[in-house]
Amino acid sequence: MKKLSRKTFFKGLALGTISLPFFIRALGGQNQAQPSSPNIISTKRYRWKMVTTWPPNFPVLGEGCQLFADWVKEMSDGRMEIEVYGGGELVPPLEAFNAVRMNVAEVGSGAGYYWKGIVPAAQFFASIPFGLNAQQMNAWLITGGGMQLWEELYAEYGLVPAPGGNTGVQMGGWFNREINSMADFKGLKMRIPGVGAKVLEKAGGAPVLLPGAELYTGLERGVIDATEWIGPYHDYEMGFHQIAKYYYTPGWHEAGTTLEFFFNKEKFDALEKDLQMILRTAAHRLNMWMLCEFETKNSIYLEKLRQEAEVDIRQFPDEVLRQLRQYTEEAVAEEIAGDPFSQKVYASYNAFRNRAGNWSKLTEKVFYNSLQI
Repeated sequence: MKKLSRKTFFKGLALGTISLPFFIRALGGQNQAQPSSPNIISTKRYRWKMVTTWPPNFPVLGEGCQLFADWVKEMSDGRMEIEVYGGGELVPPLEAFNAVRMNVAEVGSGAGYYWKGIVPAAQFFASIPFGLNAQQMNAWLITGGGMQLWEELYAEYGLVPAPGGNTGVQMGGWFNREINSMADFKGLKMRIPGVGAKVLEKAGGAPVLLPGAELYTGLERGVIDATEWIGPYHDYEMGFHQIAKYYYTPGWHEAGTTLEFFFNKEKFDALEKDLQMILRTAAHRLNMWMLCEFETKNSIYLEKLRQEAEVDIRQFPDEVLRQLRQYTEEAVAEEIAGDPFSQKVYASYNAFRNRAGNWSKLTEKVFYNSLQI
């Protein structure tokens, strides 16, 4: 090939007298291997359904599911569209897990402790009392080995999990009786999920598992005496301050609850690799968005509760928290006793919690204590 000057080369390229193949050969040399086939992304289009445990269009939680669907559609250039169904629209709220397993829908949204009756170890990927906070949960899942265990567990049920949001530290709940000692838990009917329900039982209470859409009427009609949910934003919008006297802190039962997406594994595995990555990426984006949204909105609505409703915000007594923590240790030991995979997951979770706790005591705890000086 006759060597061309730079001026002649680029002039020819601009005028079209030098072809694109010539240009490529000139850049890489005549002997450079050419790709055997082009890298073509499939144009196949998918229409999936998502079932959730959240009421239709529910703030943050339901909104987040729709955001996830919107992001997936945008990133896939319309190749994948997901229609979101709130709890009860396609299947009952607490049947989302089974619905995706049985291919009624391709994806679901919820929290692992809702299906502990089916998958005992699932609750450790949501939250346990006195457990990891939001940043620690994210660290354990993403880089601390938790995600591998989660995927191994859900594969047995034909599912692929992904983090799908985090509430951050929750409030302790709304009560129509004061909690001054452990005796005040006797006979208390409270909506509370997961290991927290077992702890309440040990304290003499009666746990009730209700979906979010039923909490207001349950508390108003006396079906329950108390309920936990998330924090000031939701609690204000759901009107709990209108029907309950006391708002307690801290949320000992849920220090940083991870919500989840779960995909039908057969359908997920059949997708092109780029669509699989789009689903995972959108889930991680929502995981961060939801934590930020709760942090923003809860700080605003805490002031609204204080100023507009004059809510009686109280802290659980130290002796109560100490006893609840003791009951938690007993409850966890019982939960994992008969389930080898729960033992495996909790061993990883607890080892990470101990390491993360040592670090946070040296940093965050010291920092927050300094704000009191």
